[in-house]
Amino acid sequence: MRRHRTLDIFRYRNIFLPVPRASTSSDPFNAIGEARRRDILVFLAGSERSVGEIVDALSLAQPSVSKHLKVLRDVGLVDARKDGRQVLYCANAEAIRPLHEWTKTFERLWSRQLSRVKERAEQRAAAARPKP
Repeated sequence: MRRHRTLDIFRYRNIFLPVPRASTSSDPFNAIGEARRRDILVFLAGSERSVGEIVDALSLAQPSVSKHLKVLRDVGLVDARKDGRQVLYCANAEAIRPLHEWTKTFERLWSRQLSRVKERAEQRAAAARPKP
């Protein structure tokens, strides 16, 4: 008897190459995908801060804060200025605006969903009340 050989199209496991993620150094959405960077942005929204202040307030290691600040600076979400030997960082509101406007497109959807949840809760509460 003759046996058929099966064709293994995935023989070398390299037919489908993984698609690389967008660079965090050019994509603000990818840059804020990291929770610590969002925390840093929120902290910087109030006023200018030094690396040391960020480290103390967020309980992060200094090298980690510096790395995250570099990414945020590279995409333009954070500005820096020298004050003597210290560098002060602040959030760049104009660069953050496109992120806000993009999320705003979903605000109507979120509002509708919250309204529906509220209506259902009120209906259940009304149904659970004893009738006189």
